[in-house]
Amino acid sequence: MSRLVYSTDQGRLCPDCQQAQCQCSTSNAEAGDGNVRIRLETKGRKGKGVTTVTGIPLAGAELKKLLKELKQKTSTGGAVKDQTLELQGDQRDKLLLLLSNRGWSSVKKAGG
Repeated sequence: MSRLVYSTDQGRLCPDCQQAQCQCSTSNAEAGDGNVRIRLETKGRKGKGVTTVTGIPLAGAELKKLLKELKQKTSTGGAVKDQTLELQGDQRDKLLLLLSNRGWSSVKKAGG
């Protein structure tokens, strides 16, 4: 019996169900890896900048509630896509302060 521990093709695997996207019902709230990363993306968006936030250890409804709060405090629009928060414009500095004040210790800017 071979047990795949890590593959660069799939990334991290769930320790229980051995899938890249967790299929089991154990602790689905811990979807993020705890390392909150904030980056600015413009690729595929016709030159418009979008700030993305990944790695937040919250589940669906709590993630939407957090997004609503962040949209109000930054006065922008946004959406949740695949456990990733997307906010319009360059909001990296504001989000860094807002998310670090929530108690997450490893909030950092990613990318250039």
